[in-house]
Amino acid sequence: MKPALPRGLRPRLVVAFVLVAALSALITATLTFRQARGAILERTQNGAVHDLRLQIDSLAPDLPNNPTDTDLRVFARELDRASASRGRHTAVSRDGGPLIGTADDVSSALRDATKSGDATFYERVEHADGHRLHIGMPVNYTDRGKEAGKPSGLVVFAVVPLDGERADISALITAAWAGAAPALAIAVVPALFAARRVLRPVRQLRTAAEKITSGALDTRLDVVGKDELATLTGTFNTMAAALERDDAKLRRMEAGARRFAADVSHELRTPLAAMAAVTDALDEDARSGTLPADTADAVLLVSDETRKLAGMVEDLMEISRFDAGAAVLHLDDVSLRTVVHKTLHLRGWREPDEVITELPEDDPRIRVDARRIDVVLANLIGNALRHGAAPVTVRATATRESLVIDVADDGRGIPDEVLPHVFDRFYKADAARARSGGSGLGLAIAMENVRLHHGTLTAANLPDGGAVFTVTLPRTPRQKDRP
Repeated sequence: MKPALPRGLRPRLVVAFVLVAALSALITATLTFRQARGAILERTQNGAVHDLRLQIDSLAPDLPNNPTDTDLRVFARELDRASASRGRHTAVSRDGGPLIGTADDVSSALRDATKSGDATFYERVEHADGHRLHIGMPVNYTDRGKEAGKPSGLVVFAVVPLDGERADISALITAAWAGAAPALAIAVVPALFAARRVLRPVRQLRTAAEKITSGALDTRLDVVGKDELATLTGTFNTMAAALERDDAKLRRMEAGARRFAADVSHELRTPLAAMAAVTDALDEDARSGTLPADTADAVLLVSDETRKLAGMVEDLMEISRFDAGAAVLHLDDVSLRTVVHKTLHLRGWREPDEVITELPEDDPRIRVDARRIDVVLANLIGNALRHGAAPVTVRATATRESLVIDVADDGRGIPDEVLPHVFDRFYKADAARARSGGSGLGLAIAMENVRLHHGTLTAANLPDGGAVFTVTLPRTPRQKDRP
């Protein structure tokens, strides 16, 4: 399982800051350790070689020209005694022969390197009981007349323990870790401070964005500083100002369009009422045969178009009331069966040829605005008969919390690309269809009436074909009976 990464920006900033501080401290401690370690070992090595050279130069003149093994053993013992404080062990080899003395673990590589007899060699070796410095130093004649300065064939090997230096290095490592831990802990403080400085403008931007989302388009932020966050804040203010201007412009245009539709509808209502009265009278003459055939056909056509125009004006006025927020509910306790059958009777829809009703046998009482529910049912059933196929089934189920009414037809259903737009105003599934039997507002008005009851209206296709519209209404409306 992968470890859970911090999700918030603050913990991420703190973690990143601490990681950078830890990496910096680690690199600094490593470089310091390497430099200090090298300096300590170099100083110890140089000091040991220098001391050994001084002691050899001091004791070598006492050796005979052809020293015996006993002389060499005494010489090695004197060298050991001269550096007793360091715990050094020495041994002497003559002409590459065996070692004589207390140092017996000198490597063959070091012995081979000193065979030339003209240079000092050394190496650091790690043993099970600690680290050691091995030195191989030739002994030269110093006061033997014309032989002075020439190799004597003797090589002194010294083994110097480095336990003290290793202890110093361990103490250095401990000190480095002891200093790094508090540094990391202290690094959290500036990390939190930096995160706060960085996140404060971000939080302000988030709060301002939430205010704009809720509708407060006049929200602005103070631009502080000249960094990238200040530039972002200025860009945000510019965006908010543009949104406010566009919103005001759109609101003015929308209000103008609504007012225009309402005014036009209101102005058309009176002459259309007069025209409808006249066309009703002419319809009787046209159907009675008192008018010539061509004139009767023209009268009936004008009468039909006048009724359509009057219906469209009524729908536009109803939509205008919804847009203006002037539509209110007049709630009453009514019988579900009465509401449904009244809708069918007023429109002349026959049962069961055109409409089949499946209502609860107990005929529940519902608290609704009967006129608006009648409009909803009439639009849904009329739409099903016009665009689907008869018979249309009206099925209702009631619970203590809600009332669900399904209006389904036996048609081909609604195309998938049309389904999301069936409640849009004036939407036409076929762009080439210039005219339709209705105003194009019926389903939109039905949706608004259902919303006014705090309910929902949805459209879907049945698995076996046909469309179904589902109205869901709460049994306890939240709006008062009267405004």
